[in-house]
Amino acid sequence: MNSNSSKPASGIFHNAPWMDIARKEVGQKEIAGPEDNPRILSYHATTTLKATDDETPWCSSFVNWCLMQVGIKGTNSAAAKSWLHWGRPSGPVPGAVVVVCSSKRTDRSFSTSGAHVGFLIEETATDFRLLGGNQGNKVQESRFPKATWNLLGSRWPPYHQR
Repeated sequence: MNSNSSKPASGIFHNAPWMDIARKEVGQKEIAGPEDNPRILSYHATTTLKATDDETPWCSSFVNWCLMQVGIKGTNSAAAKSWLHWGRPSGPVPGAVVVVCSSKRTDRSFSTSGAHVGFLIEETATDFRLLGGNQGNKVQESRFPKATWNLLGSRWPPYHQR
């Protein structure tokens, strides 16, 4: 369903410094078995949940961590839907924090709620391309087809110029 894709031309995220941080994390992934990736535990430490393993859904933890690296306060929540009331509403612009939800009840590969949060790379007529954590158990760019994923909201950091 989701696949890697190429990166857009540089400069497209000049007003979204968190995207540089997120891009540097591409490839961080869960460790199978009893070990846990310490970087993912760092992501979790930015939320009130403070999960202690890398199997706990971590998309929101990743977004919180990336924003924190550039001095922007996130939601401090591990819930993807917590981002729907954060910041200010924006259109689906590159770099925005977007929340999508699976329209198929059986497609819950990212969380038990079916919701997922990540940073928008681009929106096309057929899909959303997000850079996020816990996409295929790692940080990567993935496509979320509009046929099975609905946009719940698109947000921009408070007080940050678009």
